[in-house]
Amino acid sequence: MTTIVALVSQKGGVGKSTLARAIGREATRSGLEVKIADLDTQQGTATDWYRLRLNAKIDPAVPVELFRTAQQALAVAERYDLLIIDGPARTSKGTLDIARVANLVVQPTGASLDDLRPAVREFHALVQAGVPKEKLVFALNHIGTDVEANDARDYLTEAGYAILAGHLPERPGYRKAQNLGYAITETRFSGLNGKADALVQTLIDRIAHYG
Repeated sequence: MTTIVALVSQKGGVGKSTLARAIGREATRSGLEVKIADLDTQQGTATDWYRLRLNAKIDPAVPVELFRTAQQALAVAERYDLLIIDGPARTSKGTLDIARVANLVVQPTGASLDDLRPAVREFHALVQAGVPKEKLVFALNHIGTDVEANDARDYLTEAGYAILAGHLPERPGYRKAQNLGYAITETRFSGLNGKADALVQTLIDRIAHYG
């Protein structure tokens, strides 16, 4: 049975593709058949990263394919153990379609109210449309300090949603790694890898629940 994990966001630049690539790398390394479905046809961030990874001969290869619609991506789901949907950079009708069929819906967010407020509204809209709240979870990204992370966690908890343990700090090392075709768990810095591993592992554990 295929497990479907969807990464969605109300705004761009919050870390959907970052997490999609990291989950894909860790799941592929564990022996699962994985596909990352890149639905951001304008940016194609995950697709470009895949080309970089192939050209640099980085193992494991993490297959990424660009799809125009959610329906096209879902049509290939049964071929894989895990389908990771990297959703459009902005909310669209496809977001609801994806959320309805996914086992787990992950929304990355930063710690500012400019990020948190629209992120909560996005999940509220999905719940109102009939998506079970139990499969919605936030991931904290671009975090400056632990205090900032705790404040964001309190805000999201008060809104009624689950948050993954751990967070990704704002560090150039993550960007540099991805610019070269690596995932955030493959940087040159053990401390950054540890932070990323902790967050991604909480996601992998949730994914395993559906496997």
